[in-house]
Amino acid sequence: MADRLKGKRVLITQADDYMGPDFIPIFEEEGAIVIADTRDLTIPSAAKDLIAETGHIDVLVANLAAVHPRTSVENTTDEIWSEMFDKMVHPLHRLVRATIPQMKARRSGKIVVMGSASPLRGQNDTSPYASARGAQLAYVKTAGFEVASYNVQINVIAQTFVENERYFSKEYQQTDGFKEKFKDVPLKRLSTAREDAMLAIFLASEESNSFVGQAFPFAAGWVV
Repeated sequence: MADRLKGKRVLITQADDYMGPDFIPIFEEEGAIVIADTRDLTIPSAAKDLIAETGHIDVLVANLAAVHPRTSVENTTDEIWSEMFDKMVHPLHRLVRATIPQMKARRSGKIVVMGSASPLRGQNDTSPYASARGAQLAYVKTAGFEVASYNVQINVIAQTFVENERYFSKEYQQTDGFKEKFKDVPLKRLSTAREDAMLAIFLASEESNSFVGQAFPFAAGWVV
């Protein structure tokens, strides 16, 4: 155990989904005090309530995910489009808005967003999901710039082809759709959740103090 996060209070949202289940024990190995929250963050007041209840937060891991609708542009209804933003974009802003004041006051803090590489490469039937994930990347770039002078760093891991039950379950890996898409992956394997967590821990640690509003592709070579 390297103790890179020893004593740091780390809040992980949607902790029972996406990267949450794997990140919790790995962050604890690094000495973090992990607050694992599973509430529904689509409720407008939920993020503000969560931050108020948690109190001191050294690191916010904004782990947000939604079912990928895989629908063409012409078949993307307003409801599908709105759902992606309601689950992955609006909660991100509410979490950051509620967390930033305490971090600015202390002139210290890290926000790590678990995003996606989907907006970095064109694909069929991904416009609602990729657009919401792209909005996350744009938000991190601008919000990260805004708070950098307060020694608060906001960055995002733009990932895909990483082990997790949400998007790359064992069942999905057996489908023809996955096998066809996987042909374009230079690494020829999924990145492990631990490898992903090590990047997140780096971004949550003092080692990343000079990174401002960056999107880090973590996609087994699918995007570079």
